[in-house]
Amino acid sequence: MPDSLFSVANQVVLVSGGSRGIGRAIADGFAQRSARVIITGRDSESLHQTAAELSAGSEFPVIPMVCDVACPKQIEILVEKVVEACGQIDTLINVAGVNRRKPALEVTEEDYDFVMDINLKGAFLLSKAVGRVMVEQESGSQINIASLNSDRPFNDVLPYAMSKMGMSTMTRVLAIEWGPLGVRVNALAPGFILTDLTKKLWANQELQEWGLTNTPLQRMGQPEDMVGTAVFLASEASRFMTGQVLFVDGGFTAGRNWPIPAGGGQ
Repeated sequence: MPDSLFSVANQVVLVSGGSRGIGRAIADGFAQRSARVIITGRDSESLHQTAAELSAGSEFPVIPMVCDVACPKQIEILVEKVVEACGQIDTLINVAGVNRRKPALEVTEEDYDFVMDINLKGAFLLSKAVGRVMVEQESGSQINIASLNSDRPFNDVLPYAMSKMGMSTMTRVLAIEWGPLGVRVNALAPGFILTDLTKKLWANQELQEWGLTNTPLQRMGQPEDMVGTAVFLASEASRFMTGQVLFVDGGFTAGRNWPIPAGGGQ
C-alpha cells in the first residue's frame, strides 16, 4: 500500500516561476503525484507550452496562469483566480527568481530593483496573498526557494544574494507568525543546479572543477533533485517542521575540500 504520509494527491499546488528550471521540475513532480498544479510565469507562450507538456500522463491537467510577481495587482488577480477555480490553496512554492551577475560597483539602481522586485518583494506579496487564504482555511504549506547565498554569499551577485538572504529571514518570520494559525513556512536552498540559465556559466571548465571538488556528491545538481524535498515539505511527513531552510546542495555547505597533499602532513 502507498504510504499516505508522503502523499500530495489532490492538493492544490501553486508554483510561481513554473515554466522552466527548478519550478518546472517541481511542478512536474507534484503533477505526477496527482496534485492539482497551477503554474505561473511572465511569458504566456512558454507557460502554456509547459502546462501542456506537464499535463501529459498526469491525473489532473496543469493549469497555466500568467503572472509577473513584480506587479502586485497581478498577484491579487492570480490568487483570486486560483481560489475561484480550485476553492483552496494547499501548497505555495515561491520559485520565481532572476539574477544579474556583475561586481557591486557596476550594479545600477535598475539592476537592483529588477532583482529585488521579483526575488523578494514579489515573493513576499505572493506569500502574503496566499497566506490570507491559508489562514482562513487554517491549513497550508509554503515553500520558498532560497539559495546557497542564504548561507554564504558569493561575489558579483550582490542583489541576488541579498534577496535570498531576505527570503530565508522571511521564511522564519512568517513561520513564527503563521504557525499558531495552522500554516507552515519552510525554504529549500538548492546547490549548484544545471538549468538553461546556468549551463553556460558551468560550461567554464575551471569553475566546474571547483564546483565538483567542493560538492561531496561529486556532481552538479539537476532540477529534478529538488522534487523530493519539496514533496516532503508539502506532505504530512513534515507536519512538525516550520521555519527551516533545507540545503539540497550535494553537501556543499558541509565544508570545504582542503587540498592537503597526499599522505596528510603535520
